[in-house]
Amino acid sequence: MAVTNAASMTICEMREFAGFTGAEQRYIRRSLDIGLGRQDAFKLWARTADENAAIRSQYVAYQDLKVLRGAVPCETGFEHIERFIGKLTRVAAFDLAQERIESFSAFRFLYERLLGSDARPWLPSAFCAAAALPQIRPGRRKMLLQSLSEAAATAPGWSDRAPSFYPEYIAREAA
Repeated sequence: MAVTNAASMTICEMREFAGFTGAEQRYIRRSLDIGLGRQDAFKLWARTADENAAIRSQYVAYQDLKVLRGAVPCETGFEHIERFIGKLTRVAAFDLAQERIESFSAFRFLYERLLGSDARPWLPSAFCAAAALPQIRPGRRKMLLQSLSEAAATAPGWSDRAPSFYPEYIAREAA
């Protein structure tokens, strides 16, 4: 039964990923390669000089991910919140400013994989804080903030199940 349940959860994650826009899917894959150190993102993802520069900036912005993974605060205490949420907001703002993430769902999907399931309860706060920053264009700010459902914003609890689907680069075959 546990194998069937894990398989159905993986399929749910795959379906969720399939529902994202093509730009979101590409950005999530690239971000996972950079944030998890899976691939050389320059070789795999840079098609232009601008993308090369964006990838370089993302490598710099993602330097805090290692610290964040080990610094997720306890949900019930107030110790270390500012250190964690401040760094997380800065990294999240970088991602949202790239204008490839269109919704909280895509943001959550990415950050659950970058930081782990322990970070889930903190993601709505970081998303709202980053999306509300003046570095995000007003129209985009509105769209992003409206994408956070009331259920996600007021969830009484979050699953601690680790994500199982980590999308990767898929090379296109030459015809």
